[in-house]
Amino acid sequence: MIANFLRFIRFSHTIFALPFALGSMFVAAHGLPSWQIIALILLAMVFARTAAMTFNRIADWEIDKRNPRTVGRHKLLPKNIAILACVISTLLFFLTTYFINPLCFALSPVALIVILGYSYAKRFTNFAQFVLGLALAIAPVGAWLAVTGQFAAPPLILAAAVLMWTAGFDIIYATQDYEVDKREGLRSIVVWLGLSRALTLAVVLHTAALFALAGFGLCAALGTAYFIALALMTGALVYEHLLAHKGDVGAINAAFFQANAAVGLFFVIGTLVDQLLR
Repeated sequence: MIANFLRFIRFSHTIFALPFALGSMFVAAHGLPSWQIIALILLAMVFARTAAMTFNRIADWEIDKRNPRTVGRHKLLPKNIAILACVISTLLFFLTTYFINPLCFALSPVALIVILGYSYAKRFTNFAQFVLGLALAIAPVGAWLAVTGQFAAPPLILAAAVLMWTAGFDIIYATQDYEVDKREGLRSIVVWLGLSRALTLAVVLHTAALFALAGFGLCAALGTAYFIALALMTGALVYEHLLAHKGDVGAINAAFFQANAAVGLFFVIGTLVDQLLR
């Protein structure tokens, strides 16, 4: 049951948002914050993502049955269990933010509206990939607020980078569902622009994301370790687009998982090493 639940919510995808939350936390704390803050940030991430993913599965329950890529999802967990998990995760997310600080608690409904709202974005906008990007962009800002209790320029720049990076890789991932989305009347950048132009836009977005990541490093006065990591992130994204342009499902999945996991890993290591060397 646990293994099925983790597959149901694609727990492995946590590697995308989590590194940017942790990196933001390291920079905000100038190293490691208290273990209590670390634990609360991790719990907030887990509960928010679990709520979002179970809500997404519930919203797409019938559509997933008609998509060859997702046809077996509804068999992993009964729908009533998915609904219960969504409700419990939502309540635990609110409770966790309450123990972080008043600002995080006050903003928690806004964050939840965004991350849950993504599940219906394809029904009404071509820019669903940007909605997902906004949902993931909340993570580094939330982590910064958890540590400092106030807004600042660096996490907002980092959020912009995460938004564009996420939109770019989700465009690549969405190419797998191009025909299904058209058949189901669902909207996305890929359906709107077509495969070739959508992949070109993904390149543009990832280029902009790299400039924003450089801007984050400069604004936060990060050093050599971070910019070495940024160079490695650039290499990972180049690799991702080389695979994506092959066009087959295996290459797209490799591009999505391997390259973006590497981007997150390089980012979190770069920020941590930078702060520990100070």
